[in-house]
Amino acid sequence: MKTSDTNAICKQFIEMVEQRSPGQPEFIQAVSEVAQFLVPFVEENPQYKKANILERIVEADRIIIFRVPWIDDQGNYRVNRGYRVQMNNAIGPYKGGLRFHPSVNLGILKFLAFEQVFKNSLTTLPMGGGKGGSNFDPQGKSDGEVMRFCQSFMTELCRHIGPDLDVPAGDIGVGAREIGYLFGQYKRIRNEFTGVLTGKGLAYGGSLIRPEATGYGVIYFTEEMLKGINTSLKGKTVAISGFGNVSWGVVLKATELGAKVVTISGPDGYIYDKEGISGEKIDYLLEMRASGNNRAEMYREKFPNAEFHKGKRPWEQKVDIAIPSATQNELDEEDARKLVANGVICVAEAANMPSTLDAIKVFLNAKVLFAPGKAANAGGVATSGLEMSQNAIHLNWSREQVDNRLKEIMIGIHTQCSRYGKETDEYINYVKGANIAGFVKVADAMLAEGHV
Repeated sequence: MKTSDTNAICKQFIEMVEQRSPGQPEFIQAVSEVAQFLVPFVEENPQYKKANILERIVEADRIIIFRVPWIDDQGNYRVNRGYRVQMNNAIGPYKGGLRFHPSVNLGILKFLAFEQVFKNSLTTLPMGGGKGGSNFDPQGKSDGEVMRFCQSFMTELCRHIGPDLDVPAGDIGVGAREIGYLFGQYKRIRNEFTGVLTGKGLAYGGSLIRPEATGYGVIYFTEEMLKGINTSLKGKTVAISGFGNVSWGVVLKATELGAKVVTISGPDGYIYDKEGISGEKIDYLLEMRASGNNRAEMYREKFPNAEFHKGKRPWEQKVDIAIPSATQNELDEEDARKLVANGVICVAEAANMPSTLDAIKVFLNAKVLFAPGKAANAGGVATSGLEMSQNAIHLNWSREQVDNRLKEIMIGIHTQCSRYGKETDEYINYVKGANIAGFVKVADAMLAEGHV
């Protein structure tokens, strides 16, 4: 089929999705990125076209929206909105995080749930895709307020989840504290101890290396990409954003493999540390995270030799590798052009959709190695899947066992992406590869299960 014909079909498909999901730009963006590669693939594979798999896969199985009432420390009655988007369970129970942040809305959660379907498929583990959360902001709240909110949230959510139905995890604003409160309330209401949540503490069913897993996985994937051009992380300079668990895991593993990480960032700006973030500086990232303060400038207050660039993003620095690790759409076309002009050779997404569509086009046109989040940051959910396995057999694996299994999974994801993404000039389009590889497994399961 001609390119012009597939472009027309793709445009028509996106317009249909926009009509069904008005006012949800993040979801439309995620679908648009996938459609540009899947529409031509589906046109070449009539079994998927006949079963209308594309239209079915962009519709959530169900969306649950509910009120979350709670009482603050002053005795005031407060109300937030809770969500759970159960996107697709063709290959396993719904799996995906809970996000507590003021920016949470239905469009953002649909985008995250949609991405999760493909990401979970790539891990080869039996997990469907889902996402949930609330517009509640844990920042500035007391432990008592967070506990009361989590208990109210779970009182409703517990009706819709279970170890063989839907297994939530943490995300932005939902860390160890929140997971503990949520799990405790689920256990109290249901009177059962099951692996209904992942990201749990080690004392009650959690897995080793889960906090580091997303960052570790990104670096394992990056190392595989670099092997393809006969190089490695050793001696490379790396720019990352954020300073939370994902960024911390990236810094840990990148440093271990011989790279030098020179930036972190927050909403206030970014830090540039030409000496590299290593040793006690990595440990300090945990203190920054635990403080509940999201200022990157805290780092310079501790290590005054570092530079702080207020109100800016780290992508203006000259580095070999860029790893956006904070949030969606944090790296735009202008940032991408700066990175390319400065000679970046590899960009790997550690956050969910941190690069805009225009930024991705810049990287692909420049033949920069570019790994989309659904592939590169799948290490977090992969390790959550390993936590589910450990819960199911009532055993805990060692740190080495979990880490080795994670590395195997990330290498396997890279292999799948390479298979579907290799172009005639030997350049690997990992965006195309990840989308097609993730789609095929889910689509084949949907075909096998019939019109449901």
